[in-house]
Parts: sequence; structure tokens; C-alpha cells
Amino acid sequence: HNRKVAIIGTGNVGASIAYALTIRNLVREIVLIDKDERRAIGEALDIQHGIPYMGVSAVYCGSYKDCSNCDLIIITAGRNRKVGETRLDLAKENITILKDVVSSIRPHYNRGVMLMVANPVDVLTYKCDELMELPDGRVFGTGNILDTSRLVRLVADYTGLNTEMIKANIVGEHGDGQIPIWSMLSIAGVPIKEYCVNVGLEWNAQIRIGMEEKVRELGAEIIAGKGKTHYGIATCVCYIADAILNQRLTIAPVTSVLHGEYGINDVALSLPSIIGVNGIERRLEEPWSEFEIERFNKSACNIKDFLRSL
Repeated sequence: HNRKVAIIGTGNVGASIAYALTIRNLVREIVLIDKDERRAIGEALDIQHGIPYMGVSAVYCGSYKDCSNCDLIIITAGRNRKVGETRLDLAKENITILKDVVSSIRPHYNRGVMLMVANPVDVLTYKCDELMELPDGRVFGTGNILDTSRLVRLVADYTGLNTEMIKANIVGEHGDGQIPIWSMLSIAGVPIKEYCVNVGLEWNAQIRIGMEEKVRELGAEIIAGKGKTHYGIATCVCYIADAILNQRLTIAPVTSVLHGEYGINDVALSLPSIIGVNGIERRLEEPWSEFEIERFNKSACNIKDFLRSL
């Protein structure tokens, strides 16, 4: 492992990822690739200048030929969401950009995992998987890892506990069709309902629906406030990169093409997945409630219909 990472697209998301990887000291080499080369050079220089005390990564502007011998290739290239847009509104434009990116990577690709960060991430992960023709799990997307992190934060605030105590997953589409798996949500290993009874906290459908709606709207709220979202996703990408580059198996709700999980095939959706050196080593099937399985199936149908409409 030479701990080399390429980041395609150095807008706010790509640059924030490069910065976060550098200060966490997770990689030896970061190549920034962007059609606006001046921007990539500027970002690389800006990050490099702070490094001596914080990390030792080599960060530089490169070209697609630098994708060879990468352990991880991160794709952030694509237009961002504007105020009032859904992630799916971006699909057509970002698929066109993705096709261009993949055709530029393919001649130089010889190994490594590909991580999709651009939106709509489920659609783009499916397309990238189709275009790259790599083994199952080698191409995957950030999916609902950030939404899950937001939910964990809300539950921590509600219970007054540290986020580390809370285990939660949001599955399905990264977008309006996302599904929190309340039936499996636990606090220090205790089901949340049981925990709340123990400590005398209310826990009911109204509270759950409130949290669900809040999580779903947080991305749009941040975009309305500052025009973009990039720090949250950058730290999530670091968490994934650590698993891949340092062979620290971890489990997170990320998106990949399903092969029969819950009876679903041929669509990319988030499921809790074991992430390691080869990308997704395994997708986990848990004993969800019937209602949750039903919602997951509906999410799959929606994205499949959307893919067909393209």
C-alpha cells in the first residue's frame, strides 16, 4: 500500500476532503485533478503551506494519468445543488460529467477503490459501477453516511449523551427517500425505546418523525444558509479512507449496487456495509421491521424508475 489518493474535482467538496485527509495524516500522496488546472494548483498550494506541523502528505495538481497506482480514487466532479433543488435534479448534467471522468480514468486505472461523492450519489454510483466494470464493491458511494451522522447528533442532543454511545443507520436513497432504521437504533447496546423508558424520556412516533424530517432537511438548510455543504462530507470521507488505506475494517451505511440483499438487484442504495481495503467487503442484512423493509423496497423502486427515465 502506498497510500496514494486521487481526488477528481477540486471544488469546495474536493478541496475540503484533501484538507481533511492532510490534517488527519491518512495519506502519503494526494493528487488533485480538475479541468480548471489553476484552481487545483491553488488548492494544492494552499493546503501544502500549512503542512509542516500538521501532516506530511504530498499534495499536488496532476492529470488523469496519475490515477494509476492509487489506493483510492474519489470523484466529487459535478455541479452542486442550488437552493430549492433536489439531489435528483442534478442527475442528467452530472451523469454527462461522470462519463467524461470515467473515460479519462479507464486508460490509467490499474487498481484501487473508487468512491463516489457527487450527487445524486446512488444514481452516479450505479452508473460508475456499470462504466468501470470492476469486481463487486470496488465502486461505492458515500450514500447515507452523512445523514446517519446527522441523526446520531440529533439523538445525542435529545438524550444528552456522547455521540459515541449511539449506533444508528439510515438506509436507502441519499435524499428524500432515506429511511432511518429505528428498530435497530441503540444506545450503549440498549434499544433506544428501552433506554428512554429507563431514564424517563419520552420516545414516540412524533419524536421519531420530527428527527427524520430534520435530518432530511438539514442539507437544504445548510445550503440555504451558506450556499454549499462540504465540511461534514469531508470528515465522512476521511472515516471511509482510513478503513481502506489503513486496513481498519469499519461498518457504515454507504451506497453500492445490490446483489440480492432484501431481494433487490440492479440498483445502488445505502446499506450498512463492511468497508475495507477492497472497498465494500460485504453488505449486511439485518432483521428490520416489516415497515422498514417495505420502505426500503419502495426506495429501490423509485430509484430504478428514475434510472429508466434517464
